[in-house]
This record gives sequence, structure tokens and C-alpha cells, in this order.
Amino acid sequence: MDFAKRIQEKVSSGSRIEEKLLKQLLDTVSIYLSETEQSLVLKAYKCGADAHKEQSRKSGEPYICHPLSVAQILAEMRMDGQTICAALLHDVVEDTEINLTDLEHSFNPEIASLVDSVSKLDQIKFNSHAEAQAETLRKMILAMVQDIRVILIKLTDRLHNMRTLKYLPERKRKVKAKETLDIYAPIANRLGINTIKNELEDLGLQNLFPYRYRVINKALKKSKGGQKRIVRKISSRILKVMKEEAIEGEVIGREKQLYSIYKKMKLKQRPLGDVADVYGFRIIVDDVNNCYKLLGLVHSLYKPMPGRFKDYIAIPRINGYQSLHTTLFGPNGLPLEIQIRTSEMNRVAQSGVAAHWQYKATDKSPSITNNRTRKWLENIGEIEQSSSSAEFLENVKVDLFPDKIYVFTPKGDIMPLPKGATIIDFAYAVHTDVGNQCIEAEVDRSLVPLKTVIENGQTVNIITDKDARPNPNWINYAITAKALSNVQAYLKTIRKSDAYELGKKLLNSALTDLGTSLRKIGKKRQIETFKELGVENLHDLYQQIGLGDRLAPLTARHLAVHIDINAKLTKTNLAIEGTEGMIVSYGHCCYPIPGDNVMGYMSSGRGVVIHENSCRNLKNFRKHPKKWLSVSWQENINREFSSQIHVETENKTGVLAEVASTIADSDSNIESVTVASHEDYSELVFILSVKNRIHLAQIIRNIRNMNNVHRISRDKT
Repeated sequence: MDFAKRIQEKVSSGSRIEEKLLKQLLDTVSIYLSETEQSLVLKAYKCGADAHKEQSRKSGEPYICHPLSVAQILAEMRMDGQTICAALLHDVVEDTEINLTDLEHSFNPEIASLVDSVSKLDQIKFNSHAEAQAETLRKMILAMVQDIRVILIKLTDRLHNMRTLKYLPERKRKVKAKETLDIYAPIANRLGINTIKNELEDLGLQNLFPYRYRVINKALKKSKGGQKRIVRKISSRILKVMKEEAIEGEVIGREKQLYSIYKKMKLKQRPLGDVADVYGFRIIVDDVNNCYKLLGLVHSLYKPMPGRFKDYIAIPRINGYQSLHTTLFGPNGLPLEIQIRTSEMNRVAQSGVAAHWQYKATDKSPSITNNRTRKWLENIGEIEQSSSSAEFLENVKVDLFPDKIYVFTPKGDIMPLPKGATIIDFAYAVHTDVGNQCIEAEVDRSLVPLKTVIENGQTVNIITDKDARPNPNWINYAITAKALSNVQAYLKTIRKSDAYELGKKLLNSALTDLGTSLRKIGKKRQIETFKELGVENLHDLYQQIGLGDRLAPLTARHLAVHIDINAKLTKTNLAIEGTEGMIVSYGHCCYPIPGDNVMGYMSSGRGVVIHENSCRNLKNFRKHPKKWLSVSWQENINREFSSQIHVETENKTGVLAEVASTIADSDSNIESVTVASHEDYSELVFILSVKNRIHLAQIIRNIRNMNNVHRISRDKT
């Protein structure tokens, strides 16, 4: 008689369902836990059963059935004995007379600590749902920082509660379902635990939108018969090729996840039939080389769809997931989604970070999943120290709903970031100090503003200055939790006295760059400037500069109006913080217009010169990063700007007049025109007055439609 059966006989009689669940748990843990640990599991069950003996669930079952079910899910994930015991005891401290000291005495401090951490997640009451959700997420993330097993117990606890949600009133079901989709499923996804994530999402959809769930589920069941035949046929073809090439492995026809189908319908605005008629296959082989070899084989069987291949083996997802993904044109043009991975990758794909805790794992070295999770949790720990619950929720949700891009460092290291991330986000992702001290950046060896949005596959190089500090304006550009929290922390922690000293240093330095000083400017001009800027005195001006409310170079130029301005200048029509009354001109190299991405450069004698981001002349200014300014256009600017276009036409008499007439009909004035005649064609270069990019696009379109025009382009050097 095996150990599980012997200890089963010692269990006092309970309800039939309780006995069934206990036997199932003991049978499962007997496969991988030692007899000593199995005895500890049985002891934890007895303790929990005795503590909860007077309690029952909404379903009428003994309360202990819930901890048993939670422990069973964890046992199926092959979690260690301490975690199984903590799962059996996770509600005793909160719901019974047993306390932590009792648990430490009866078991050990590790189990007691796990139970305590799980219990604390549910203890605080809140004034609003938003506050509760924010603090719930905050506590869950912080529990992960301490011991990842705490969150695994909490996720399985929520999973079993979702499985038995039908016993709650409809209103409570919907609240639980929404919370599950908002918090619990994203955390499971971020940790790479796909088995739990998928079930939480499906159960969340079933309870939040029951009608939608029934419609999709019914349609899938209706099509299953025909789908099984197609899946068998395709699987047989793939297996045959694998056998011919002596590749060991298995082909699994993947079940469609209801929530995944629902999200695709919603995102792509497509009917159920278009989304559901996709066949999924997972191919598991013995090593990485065979993954790539098999990819070539399936591409020879069925034609791949262009642009639908993803190599998550070379570049894993943010949660450590690895696999090759490809979409093929199957029989009769049916889309086939193929995933190819090793058995180890498959284990991690199902269990994610939990795979690290699986009992007696053959490889105890840190995995990609655990390294990335640990780094993420370290970042979360930093964020928590400087955020309120609401800020924490908003910041971390960015990381929990990742739509990732992959960016390279100059050394070739891969940095995963959310889609839409800027240079600021990249700098903080490299290191907090790099973010705090960054002053400029290169993308693919070209200098760009710090607010530039990074694209997939680009190489980013951050240039730092040890005296630099975070710019408050970065709040408008950063999107990642780490970048936002660090800038917010800087703004909160900087003291007014520090701001005063910093502002004084920055302004004096900016005035020195202009070859002047406050003493040279004089009291009269200072007082005039205070009135113009709306500040009481020099002390307040220093503080505003130190706090980032004003930019020192622009304030310095405002004070130093006596500097000779030789260029043609216009007052600013740009929304530049702290530039009230400043002189602004526009680069004649690139002719920026509203709608362009632009940046400002402090130029001696010309004030702030605005350039288009891709302007080649910006490379010449790289040695003066302190003169760069992040600027943006105001809305509804009621004036016109110069823009240059290049037109190639037939070399005929009257063509210039025809083009000029089209420009006039497009509600634009010609400021100047240059004509160069060649044997076969003429080159016309116009400088026009336009309102914005849309206006210019209309003009270009009208000229392009002319019979005698060969080519037209906007000139930006």
C-alpha cells in the first residue's frame, strides 16, 4: 500500500466531496514530494479542516474544500511543499482563531510568512472601488517582491473562486469578473503563467458578458466536428515530414481561447467567422536547432503569410516566453497558426515564473523568465516608494498590458519596451542614473530629441552628464512606470531651498553663456522681467527654474534683451513652457510648419530657432546639448509659415504660370520662385505661405495632378 493510501485511512471522515478532494491532492503530491513533505501537507490539511470545521461556502460545501482546491491547482503545477501547506492554511489567520504564532510553532516560519502575506492582501477596507483596486494591485505587486509564491497562491485562490462564482449574486459576479480581467489575469500574463491566465480570462468573460460568451462558445462547438478532421489531416502531414527528417516531437492541435477570440473581434472589428476560422498547432521538439529546421519544413508544406513570422526564441517576450510563431496558408486557404518550441520552452510557457519553483526541477539555473521577472519586480519596488496607490496603479498597468517593441543598446543588448516608449523610457530602462542624467540621445547614429518615440529594432545610445537632473517636462513624454515614477519622485523630493540653489546656478550659467550677468543687466531690467513673467522677485524666479517650471536658457535670453538681434524674428507661436515674450525664428534649412515634429535650438543672435526633427543641420549642434529645447505647436495657430517645395515639369512655355495659378487656387501665396531649365525638363523651387502640413499636402496633391508635372516633393535639407 503506497504512502498516500496509508495516510488517507487516517483522515477523519468528512463530506464526500472533501474526501474526494483530499485523496486527489494526496495522490498528486505523492508523485513528486518526499514522504516527510507529504506528512506536512496532511498535517496542514488537518489544521485547516479543524479550524474551518464550522464554516461552509455559499455552495453549501465545507469551507476546507476551497483551500483543498487551491492546493490541488498548485500541486498540478508541481509547486514545493511549503507552498502547498500555505495554500491549505491561507485563510485560517483571517477567518479563524488560529494566529501566526500558532502556525510558526506547528509548522515553520516560512509557511507562516507565506500565510501572513496572503492574508494581508485582503485585510484593508477602502472608501471607493477605484481606491480598492489600486491598493489591491499595489499590495499584490509588493507581495511578489518579497516572495513570488505569495502571488501564485493568490492567483490560484482567485482561480478557484472564479470557478465557483455562480453561487454569488449577479452584481458581485460582475465586480469579481471585472477585477479579474483588470488585475489578476494581467499579472498571470506578466509572470508567464498562461494556464492560469487563459482560464481567468475565459471565466472573467463568461461572468462579465455572459451573452457574448454563450454566442462565441456555441459557434465554436458547432464548428468543432469539421475542425477536428482538418486538424488530424494537417497534424498527420507535419508528423510525416518530421519522421522523414528524424525530428522527435509531437504536434498538438491548440484549442481556441474564448477570450482571445473576443479580443480579436473587438480589436479588429471583425465578425466571429473571420476570427474563429483559424487553426492553431503547437509543435514541441527536443532542441532549439530542430525548432528552426522544422520552421523551414512547415514553410515548404504550406506557404507562409508575409509579415506574420515572429522569432520569440532569439528575442523572448517580456515575460520570458519563447517560441517561433508563423502563420501559413493551409488547405483551401485556411489560416494556420503554428507555434514551434522545445519541451522546456513549453513548460515555461504554461507555468511561467512558477516553473522555477517546480519541485526538483532538473535545471536550477536562473531562467530568462525569472531573470526578467526579478528585474521587473526590482523596478516595481523603486516605483512603490515614491507613488500613491492611484499613481502606482496607473504606472504599473503600463507594464501589465505590454504591447512590446525591442530596442538595441550600442553593445547589441536587447531592451524590451512598451509600444510608444520614448528616449526617456529607454534611458530609465537602462538604469535609473542613466535616466536621471541623460541630456541627449542618438537613434541609429542620428541625434534626436529626448521626446522621440522609439520604433522596433532601432539602436539607441544615451549621452549623459553627471550634473544633469530630470526635467519636469519629461512627465509629458515618458510612458513606462519606471520613468514616470522617477520623474515624479524627483519633483516631490526636491526641496524649495534646493530648487532655489539649483535655479540660481542654472540661470547664472545660462547668462554666462550669453556673455552677460545679472549685475550687467541691472535692477531696472530685472524688475521689468519679473512683471512680464508674473513673479514677485528674483528668489521666486530661481525657485521656478529649479523646480522646472521655467527653462534657464530662455529666461536668460528674456532678461538679456539688449543682445543684438540681426535676423528676421517673429514672436513665438509655440507652446514652450516659460517662453513668454521670447524671440523665436524658424530654420530656413528645413522650413518647419505646424504638424511637423520639431525642436528648438538656442542660437546666438536669433533666439530660439525651430527645426524639423529630421533636419540635417541638427547634427551640427550636438556639441551643445544644453541649448536644445523640447517644443511643441500650439493648437489652432492663426498665421502662415514658409515652406519650400521642389517641382519637376515639362520644359514648356507657360508651365510656370500654370503651377503658380494652381498654388494661388489652393489658397497660398508664393514668396519666391527659382527656375532652372534643362534639356528635357524644368526645375521649379517655390517658397510658399502655408497654414500647416494639411494645407501643404493639399497644395502638393493639386500640383501633382497637373498634366505637365513629373515629380513634386517638399524640400527639407
